[in-house]
Amino acid sequence: MGGKVVFKAYDPDQLTFLPYKLEELVPAGHPVRIVKQVVDAVDVKPLNRKYQGGGASSFHPRLMLKLLVYGYLTNTYSSRKLEDQAAQNVHFMWLLGMKKPDHNTINRFRSEKLSGVLKQIFSQIVLLLQQEGIVSLKEAVFTDGTKIESVANKYTFVWGKSIKNSKEKMKAQLDELWGYAQSIAAEELKDTAPLEYSEINPEKVKETISKINAALEDKEDVAGKVKQKLNYAKKHWRENLAKYDEQEKLLAGRNSMSKTDPDATFMRMKEDHMLNGQLKPAYNLQISTQEQFILNYTLHQTPTDYQTLPSPIEQYESLYKELPKAIVADAGYGSDENYGVLQQKGIEAYIKYNTFDKEQKEGIKAFSNDSLHYNEAENYLTCPIGQRMAYIGDGQRITSSGFLQLISRYQAQNCEGCPMRGVCHQNPGNRIVEINHSLRKHKQAATERLNTEQGIKYRKRRPADVEPVFAQLKHNHGFRRFLLKGMSKTEVEIGLLSIAHNLRKWKA
Repeated sequence: MGGKVVFKAYDPDQLTFLPYKLEELVPAGHPVRIVKQVVDAVDVKPLNRKYQGGGASSFHPRLMLKLLVYGYLTNTYSSRKLEDQAAQNVHFMWLLGMKKPDHNTINRFRSEKLSGVLKQIFSQIVLLLQQEGIVSLKEAVFTDGTKIESVANKYTFVWGKSIKNSKEKMKAQLDELWGYAQSIAAEELKDTAPLEYSEINPEKVKETISKINAALEDKEDVAGKVKQKLNYAKKHWRENLAKYDEQEKLLAGRNSMSKTDPDATFMRMKEDHMLNGQLKPAYNLQISTQEQFILNYTLHQTPTDYQTLPSPIEQYESLYKELPKAIVADAGYGSDENYGVLQQKGIEAYIKYNTFDKEQKEGIKAFSNDSLHYNEAENYLTCPIGQRMAYIGDGQRITSSGFLQLISRYQAQNCEGCPMRGVCHQNPGNRIVEINHSLRKHKQAATERLNTEQGIKYRKRRPADVEPVFAQLKHNHGFRRFLLKGMSKTEVEIGLLSIAHNLRKWKA
């Protein structure tokens, strides 16, 4: 038999002689104290300038910044949930001094006041980390990207190719109508020039359809299908073209966008460990880390990583007035343009190119362009059987990012009867090879650099430095989808998330 059961005294109606102090309810080492300490230390003048003055008093921007940073640190992203926390959670109540902003005030501050200035706040916090000796802005940084889904509806897509095809189809139908009108009303249209494709715009289409209608107005033998098509064109084509023109402006050279979030581009999302997924409206988040702290972040509308590297470098230099000693990244960034930008900036590029890993395991593929020996002094290549391949001229190639590449062409002298012809090349005539010498030199330098003792250390460290940060943000803290729409607002969300991540890790 056990002893008598004794319960602790419990009386929810018991009054205390003195009320509790919130200060006593927040432990000394709690993360909310780090948020208060750091936000109190940063300069919020950029935020202050966002307020015009006049009217009712406003919550202090430092208070609002603390609310949002601690909210993102505790995985509380919704403005309504933040409103609830400010009224119910002891830690929020202590942090805000019992102030209770409503969800509209929170959302306006996040969407409007922080837009364009949060990066300055973020950089000040990184500088505090540097002062503490936690990170160094002069050492190597590790760069990688991930895609985060937009809040937009994934079925509200607009495709650039579809717009182009629709306009071309409209032009073809208009040419067909014009040709038909000329066949039965040549006299009425004899002084009117036909429509050129470069002229296809809402006003020109309206004008042309009006001329066709006027020419066919008194003709009794006009086919019913033609009348039907003309009526449809008169009612819809001008409006459709205006819509296409507006959509092309919003696309700004991209191949897709969402109707409900025009800044979002459709990107293939990795949904599981097998990398299966589907196209969804998203943004490409790029971060540079050191010791798993985020030193810089940028948001992009392009799904490919290699086009994103120059922008973070410029921002890094603008924020900190210096550049890292080295950038370490995977093969997605290994392009002629990126290697050139880093070389120009004096940054060591520990960046793989697309075939680096395969070449390390299997060597350079026989008979590939990279396997051919190049004589730089006399500017010729040597084919696999030792035959000289003579230089025959240069060409140019423009990448999707607008970067101009110089391509040199070389041709073998006599491939007829060569015993290796079948495995060397299949095209008729003598083999012609195109070489980008700038990229060739960059790849050689990258191979040498990556295989040094330091390069091997960086290659091992990269997946353990930058990739776990994405795991923290997306999996441990559940941020897989933006709450807001548009580049300026989603950049604010990433900024708050990055600040929260750094403070969370600082506390840890």
